[in-house]
Amino acid sequence: MTFHWKPLLLAAASAFILAACNSESPSTEGDADLVVVETKQDDDAEVEGNGVVLSGIAAQAAGIRVATAEVGRMGETLNLPAEVRFDADRIANISPQISGIVRMLYATEGDAIQRGDRLALLASRELAELKSDYVSAAAATELARTTMAREEALWADKITSEADIQAARAAFSTASAALDSAETNLHAVGLSPASTAAAGNSSDYVVTSPITGVITQRTVTLGEAVSSDDTSAGPMFTIADDSVVWVDIAVFKQDLARVDTGANVHLTGDAGEPLAQAQIAFISPVVNQASRTATARVIVDNRDGQLRPGQFIRAQIDLGEGMLVVRVPKDAVQIVNSTPSVFLPTDDGFEPTPVVTGMEQDGLVGILEGLEDGQRYVAEGAFTLKSQLEKDSFGADED
Repeated sequence: MTFHWKPLLLAAASAFILAACNSESPSTEGDADLVVVETKQDDDAEVEGNGVVLSGIAAQAAGIRVATAEVGRMGETLNLPAEVRFDADRIANISPQISGIVRMLYATEGDAIQRGDRLALLASRELAELKSDYVSAAAATELARTTMAREEALWADKITSEADIQAARAAFSTASAALDSAETNLHAVGLSPASTAAAGNSSDYVVTSPITGVITQRTVTLGEAVSSDDTSAGPMFTIADDSVVWVDIAVFKQDLARVDTGANVHLTGDAGEPLAQAQIAFISPVVNQASRTATARVIVDNRDGQLRPGQFIRAQIDLGEGMLVVRVPKDAVQIVNSTPSVFLPTDDGFEPTPVVTGMEQDGLVGILEGLEDGQRYVAEGAFTLKSQLEKDSFGADED
């Protein structure tokens, strides 16, 4: 069947109405005018000669709108899968710094905590020994200091021997070294000498949180024995701060050369809903041999909690400012006679004109050839005009 190209003629007053679209109701760039046509008694379209007559009701129901073509910038983008992850610098794995028995638990999974909050209480014989060692070393050091001071006073008065003063100084040096060692052992488990002196020989050790965040994992139970020497054991608690998250984008090997750090990224959900905007902060130099992708990472402010680690989303990467082209809504381009076309208003109706299309972005199509900046075209209702044109053509072929 041969497809005939024919203008779509609106009713007898269409020329007047099209003129009204261009003069009586001038639109600013991008505005669309509803095309009003002659009112007929019926609501359907009919074919007269080489044209189609539409009633006013039918045209308005079809939502035919004419707009002015505008030039805009269309940049190329990549739409890629991505995964939300915790920022590794905002995760704390809390392992026991000292051996003991879990006597109390103050928090569990899902609890929001602040830095310094209590997590657990351990009864630790090791801690009691460390505290005892420090107290003994402190006392011995003080005694050695007093003895050395007395011997130095006697030495000044020529009452004591040089051997006695040297022995006193050596004893003080040895005691000081032992005290330094005891202090170091306390610092290793997160305690200060001042807190140790105040607590006496208590064996209670409080596990606290080093960061603000949420407990994502707790592996210990009441009465459980924990050991600082067991390197195979997992952490007692895992705490994560998700106020800032990483989004890792899987960039295919062939696209890596087009992606740069600092490029803008638009993050969307499965349904296309916008989630966040950020910039690429890091591109991995390593390509995964299984997936043939490398990771491009963006760092996102997530204080609203919209992104959840482990969530899979989409990332649209802007590859540059792009080129200036005429842009029209995607639905304004219809395939007529196997050719992409837009409908242009004429003196007596609408006529399809072939165009060369470019890239699509945000519901718009770039027109490389066939439509000029400032030219009037059908922005809405092009499919209706195409359908009527095909209907008219089929009728002509049957005749």
